Amino acid sequence: MSQPQPVKGFNQRLYALEPQAQQAFMAALCERLVPNYALYAQASGQGDLNVLKAILALVWERLQVKSARIDFDLQADKLVACHPPAEDDSFGARRAMEVVSALSALLDTLRGGSLEAVVEVSRTSRSGVQAFIAMTEGEEDSDALAANVREHPLMADENDFQDAVLAAAETPLSREALKSLRLLGRNDGVSNLGVSIDGEE
Repeated sequence: MSQPQPVKGFNQRLYALEPQAQQAFMAALCERLVPNYALYAQASGQGDLNVLKAILALVWERLQVKSARIDFDLQADKLVACHPPAEDDSFGARRAMEVVSALSALLDTLRGGSLEAVVEVSRTSRSGVQAFIAMTEGEEDSDALAANVREHPLMADENDFQDAVLAAAETPLSREALKSLRLLGRNDGVSNLGVSIDGEE
């Protein structure tokens, strides 16, 4: 009688994905982070939402059409214009920077590989939720905050979302499957923090 196989942990499953599937996972998470950036850009007048979305669209194009000739070194240079000002340490700027950082990590994989990128993007999305919960709940005790984060509906939603994206990325990624994954990432225009911007695609 064969022994049951041990259940792989979440990060193990991420590392086990083929590079294209890792990139699709990261792109879907980036899609869900975009409304956070959009809100910051709208409120502050800083950054460039159109450039950010155009770069992400090119990533999806490459995922769907492997022969697409796209200069991702150039796209990485363009992404610099999307950075919030270095002197802006507001909560909104930090969340906007998470979007830029996640997309930058994704571009790194398209420019030659970054073994940790897929886990980095996953953690970036979760850490934004954790920061939001810490800010809104105002819990000073670290143990109480950790418990609150674990039990908070936003973190439960984040975990469920990443589980769903990973499960989708583990299936054969046809063009139709990639379109569905992008749609899943857009999450009806609602970000990991529950942010939704009117007029977002």
